[in-house]
Amino acid sequence: MQTVETLNEGLKRAFTLKITAQDIDSKVDAEVKRVAPQIRMPGFRPGKVPINLVRKMHGEALAQDALNSSIQEGIQKLIADHKLRPAMQPSVSLEGDYAPGGDAEVKVELEVLPEVPTPSIEGLKLERLTVPVKDEEVQEQLKQLADQQKRWDDAAEGHAATKGDQVVMDFVGKVEGVAFEGGTGEGMAVELGSGRLIPGFEEQLEGVKVGDEKQLNVTFPEDYGAKDLAGKAATFDVKVTAVQTAGETVIDDAMAKAFGLQDLEQLTGLLKGQIEQQLNGLTRTHMKRKLLDQLAAGHDFPVPPSMVEAEFDQIWHQLVHETEHEEDPAAALAELENERDEYRAIAERRVRLGLLLSEIGTANGVEVTAQEMNRLIAQAAQQYGPQDRQRFIQYVQQEPMAAAQLRAPLFEDKVVDFLFDKAEITDREVTKEELEAAIESEDGFSSGTHVHDHDNHKPKKKAAKKAEASDEAGEDAKPAKKPAAKKTKAEDAAPAAEGDAEPVKKAPAKKAAKAAEGEGEEAAPKPKKAAAKKKADAE
Repeated sequence: MQTVETLNEGLKRAFTLKITAQDIDSKVDAEVKRVAPQIRMPGFRPGKVPINLVRKMHGEALAQDALNSSIQEGIQKLIADHKLRPAMQPSVSLEGDYAPGGDAEVKVELEVLPEVPTPSIEGLKLERLTVPVKDEEVQEQLKQLADQQKRWDDAAEGHAATKGDQVVMDFVGKVEGVAFEGGTGEGMAVELGSGRLIPGFEEQLEGVKVGDEKQLNVTFPEDYGAKDLAGKAATFDVKVTAVQTAGETVIDDAMAKAFGLQDLEQLTGLLKGQIEQQLNGLTRTHMKRKLLDQLAAGHDFPVPPSMVEAEFDQIWHQLVHETEHEEDPAAALAELENERDEYRAIAERRVRLGLLLSEIGTANGVEVTAQEMNRLIAQAAQQYGPQDRQRFIQYVQQEPMAAAQLRAPLFEDKVVDFLFDKAEITDREVTKEELEAAIESEDGFSSGTHVHDHDNHKPKKKAAKKAEASDEAGEDAKPAKKPAAKKTKAEDAAPAAEGDAEPVKKAPAKKAAKAAEGEGEEAAPKPKKAAAKKKADAE
């Protein structure tokens, strides 16, 4: 096999590999001898089919396999001989018109990783903004949990529903007089004033009594989740089957035990721990941004254009997708187009910082252990069904690029922790609002390297949007958003009344055990399950 370098310009390399017909033919001969004993053919005993007949029948396919194998071996030898570090998968193409039985010329193009200067990690100085947990915040969480645990009692006969009451009803939704799919249900309970249903629905239920039948007139929001209903006027024929008033829920040991906990003290401690965890996440995000700012300011080197392009494509795809949910998608997209160069600069920064962090980690012995990697793979596999999980695990184990993608975030966090230990850190106490403002400040434009979320495309939020687009810290970078509550079973019967896009106006608190553990938000707690979950997390 002959190798000729045809391009060596910056980080770009190109080579021509010449694979001789003799090389290919020798591989075919070896493969024919290997498979011949397994070939079955009428008129011959198993394993006794003549070699020349096997070659005649399967030679073309074997020759193609031999060519592919020779190309892969040639590329691996090329990379090893020239000590190349490819930035992306090399581009490979056959030159000219290749005819079976002849020599093959292969063009290999690639970009290599740059020589990263020895990173300067001495003299790092960081400020750690800390937020103490206020007792009022914990009490507010307890109050929200108590509100979730409201006891509903049937109202006195003749009671007219008011805000704060719960109305139970059967309903049929119609558009232009025709009932629409998913718009019929029975026994749906809604708390008036909760803002859970589409605008105007709950307000028209004020004053109803048990047994009342009423037609409600509403208009679905323009951004409603079901496109066939978005912006349309509709009617709901409702029959009130119950009106209930809320009984007081006392914040005491009994309430805590309803969530599977021992007492109020334990519940309070868990809630305080969750708030501390959220605030610590914001503190870390701010520190990480400032750390990456210092690294970026002190290091500048060329990065592979292909990596920048791939990173930019990822950013741009996410941004374009988000414009589809704006009030005026065309205007949002036009505004975005004006910022294309800025986001390309962010992509370049992300790549450079990624290479820099990799170099720092490698030089200082930072690594992701096999045990940690297995845990990452197992966690990622949970998003697949039982039948696909094993295939996913095998895929990651066999594909280095897939494994690298899983490993990268954890490796980066470990490198950042290493740098935190090296840095001189001073503490300053601030409020949560001040910390959030610091994260979303204009300084954040150059603060990081990873895209997870973006603000709406509005001039006042432009700086914050750029900060989030450039943030390597991911979801933890942004102030925690209050979760939307899940629908109850009765509400599931009326998706049209709530919709996918705007089911909740005011998000109630998470259920206690879930809230304390920092997980999702279910509508109704199951005490035994909560206790079991808490125990599992503790272990």
